[in-house]
Amino acid sequence: MNMKRVSAATEAIAELFPAIYLRFHVRRPKAAHRLDQTATAVLIHLESTGPVTIGEAAKHLDRAQSVVSEIVSKLERRALVERMRDERDRRRVLVWLTENGLGVIARQRQVLSLDLLDRAVCRMSPAAQQALVVGMQALVRAADV
Repeated sequence: MNMKRVSAATEAIAELFPAIYLRFHVRRPKAAHRLDQTATAVLIHLESTGPVTIGEAAKHLDRAQSVVSEIVSKLERRALVERMRDERDRRRVLVWLTENGLGVIARQRQVLSLDLLDRAVCRMSPAAQQALVVGMQALVRAADV
């Protein structure tokens, strides 16, 4: 097996990353408060498309309309979505995210705890904070080329 030697900086970053993750990752709520994958998919679909009918969401998610309707009802009881009449066609009922639903999606995407991270960053000097941000931006840009 041919193992390519990596730079000292790469080794240092790889060694530090698990410690960073373990110290700052978001601790998710207990299973009773979590959404299942399908409910999460409905919320994410709504965020990306805007308000849609149950039928439109079912078609996109490749699920039966009755299944999506049941999921939407559960999400509605949790105040994560709401049903509303389409202003252009009052016969159509659209489903859209509430502020709570938007917040759930934002928290789902959050990898690092902002509170834990902020406490640590605030203990750093302004120069160290700036160097960290500049270095991380450079690393992300380098990965995109």
